[in-house]
Parts: sequence; C-alpha cells; structure tokens
Amino acid sequence: MKHNVILGTGSAAPDNVVTNADLEKIMDTSDEWIVQRTGIKSRHIALPGEKFSDFAVSAARQALDMAGVEAADLDLILAGTISPDHIMPSAACSVQALLGADKATGMDVCAACSGFIYGLSIADKYLKCDPDMNILVIGGEIVSHHLDWEDRTTAVLFGDAVGAAVVGARADGHRLLSVETGSDGNLGRLLYIEGLGSATPVTKDFDIDNTYIKMKGREIFKHAIKNMVEVSNRALARAGVTLDQVTKIIPHQANMRIIEMLAKQFKKPMDDVFVNIDRYGNSSAGTIPVALSEAVDTKFIEPGDIVLMTVFGGGLTWAAAVLEW
Repeated sequence: MKHNVILGTGSAAPDNVVTNADLEKIMDTSDEWIVQRTGIKSRHIALPGEKFSDFAVSAARQALDMAGVEAADLDLILAGTISPDHIMPSAACSVQALLGADKATGMDVCAACSGFIYGLSIADKYLKCDPDMNILVIGGEIVSHHLDWEDRTTAVLFGDAVGAAVVGARADGHRLLSVETGSDGNLGRLLYIEGLGSATPVTKDFDIDNTYIKMKGREIFKHAIKNMVEVSNRALARAGVTLDQVTKIIPHQANMRIIEMLAKQFKKPMDDVFVNIDRYGNSSAGTIPVALSEAVDTKFIEPGDIVLMTVFGGGLTWAAAVLEW
C-alpha cells in the first residue's frame, strides 16, 4: 500500500550574513536587545541582484538529489512565497524553467509564513487523486526587500532563506500523516504589506513605505500561540496521534519566546524542539522547510520519530503537519 511521503529535502540561503552587531551600526538597537526579545543573533540577507529563484533552485536540486527524482519527472511545482522574482510569471514557473522541469505544472501559494505547509496540504490532496505524481514543494523568501532598515521593530526579525521538499506516494518512506490549515482574513491588518497590489498600485507618486512589512507584534504573539496550538491539535487528531506520541517539534522560527511558549503548551522539553532562529531569523515561508532540511541533515529527526510541524503567518494564516519519520 502506498502512502504520501517526503522523499527528499533541501535548503539554501544567501552567503551574506548580517549580525546584530552589524545592525547596531545602522539603527538604534543592540545585540542584547535583539537576543532578549527574539533569540536572533544573525540572519542571511540577499545582496543586490540575488533573487528568490536563485535559492529556490539550489534547495530544489538538493531535495531532488536526495529523493532520486529527476527534474524532468516532476509533475507539479508549488512555491510558497510572498517575494517571487516577478509578479508575473509566478515563482513556480520561474523555478520550472531553471530546473528544466518541462512537464510540470507550476503555481504559487501566497500564505506568507504558512506557505510551505499550505503547499504540503495541496500536494497531499493531489497525490490522493493521482499517486503517480512527483511534486516539488518550495517555501521561502527574499523578505529583506520588504524591510524598512530604519525600523528596528521589524528589520531585526527577518532574514532570507528557501527550503524545498519532494513529495510522492510510495510503499515506504517518511510518511505525511496529516496536514491541517486555517486562516482569518479579519485579522489581516495585524501583519501586512500595503503596496504593490491593485489596492495601492505603483504610480509616479508611489510611497516606498508601502512596500515594507508592517506588524502589530503583541497582538500577533497572542494569535500565533492560540492558532498554532489549535491547528496542531487538529492535525494530530486527523493523524490519529496523541501529543504524548510526538517525539520532535519543528515550529515556525518567528520568535524564541513563541517557540518556548509552544514547547510549554505541548509539554515538551526544548531538547525535542528544533531551533535555528538564532542563525536565520524569521524567513517567513522558509522557516519550516529550512528547519526540516537541517533537522534531517543533522539527524535531529531519525527513523521512528513522530514529528509535528506548526506555523503561523500573515493573512492571518496557520497550519500544521504530522510526519512519521
């Protein structure tokens, strides 16, 4: 009997690393202030000329190599991002061309930080309809292009990175037991980018401030905890798994306080919770797939582990997935 499984993972980030000490030179902040409030020590930031597809293709090739799947054999490419190379064509189509995945269909998933797990949800449903498909799911951002580097409330939080996974239906492998998603558009103004859409189009009088991320941090914190716990419980119930059976957690890397609060809510020691926010910051749709890739590479997750992944993002959106590794 075939099951939907993760066949391979990969990740990529710009070589350019910006430390908290670097930020001290350009804004009113300090390493101590940032670490105490976020847990972030450094983040990868794209240089001029670097774009989403550069890192998406690198991550995708790693995932394809691990999966033993050729790009030419891909049937679907899903790209979760809010920072594609262009508004049109889609990020997925750009990646398709660069990979040479000529027979694949490409489409983007715009769910901010939740984009990768939203993509897994779509892949899961496609495979239940056609188990012969090979699907590439990408999540990530070059979010630094949407940061006001004079605003310490947002600029210190984010970084650039992209992760990928190849998903298919096989008799053996790392099973995708369940995926659950949710959203509440009524809370959209808690985390948003005003411009570049049809509501605030680019004109000769366009205000560059409208391209920057705006966030109400305290309210986001409250909704993040509540909804990640709720969607995680739904994913566990659908998977037929109890919280006691979960051995590893890969949470959204948005803020160390949120990660620690989730661990407390789930009654798990921090040793069982994957953390790389100190080195990446919040890479939005990149946090989950990059963390998953690193968790695989470092053997943080091993055969037999029951893994809970959970995320929260702009929209507002949230999602969770349960894996049997």
